[in-house]
Amino acid sequence: MKNRPFALLTLLTLAIGFTGLSAFVVAPAATTTIAPASLAETIKWLTIEEAVVQLQKEPRKIVIDVYTDWCGWCKKMDKGTFADPAVAAYINKNYYAVKLDAESKKPITLNGHTYKYNPEYKSHELAVALLQGQMSYPTTVYLNEKMEMLSPVPGYLDAAAFSKILRFFGDNHYKKTSWAEYEKKRK
Repeated sequence: MKNRPFALLTLLTLAIGFTGLSAFVVAPAATTTIAPASLAETIKWLTIEEAVVQLQKEPRKIVIDVYTDWCGWCKKMDKGTFADPAVAAYINKNYYAVKLDAESKKPITLNGHTYKYNPEYKSHELAVALLQGQMSYPTTVYLNEKMEMLSPVPGYLDAAAFSKILRFFGDNHYKKTSWAEYEKKRK
């Protein structure tokens, strides 16, 4: 059986010769776009401090994934929603993406204020401020180009629902219409 791989390759080559390559290609459904893994875009995650530096060079909105290491829904968003190539491409073009571990003990200094881990909340003070004390994970926080709060959005979101919210803020629809009106138009 040492020649088994060679024999399999020979049979495959013969089969292709007789039936054509298309017999071995499974086409995805017409509504699905699949990017090869090597070409799939991934989100360029930054720390909040790195995002602030980038903001000075080129103003953009900021999207912050507030998560914890133990949160199952956070991991599901990482593997599904944030791994979606269309989501990644849109974020990379329109936002600075930040990951913030809500239980991090590392101090973060922004605008002259140092945020630290708060043992009373068992959370980082920056996470508490961004989530307005409503410690729910995952929560996605949207900030405008001046780092002013647009909205925290708690809970797991799949790629389609997340994309809708990304575009609501990213394309400045929030300046002209309410979320309810926007969502109704997008159904």
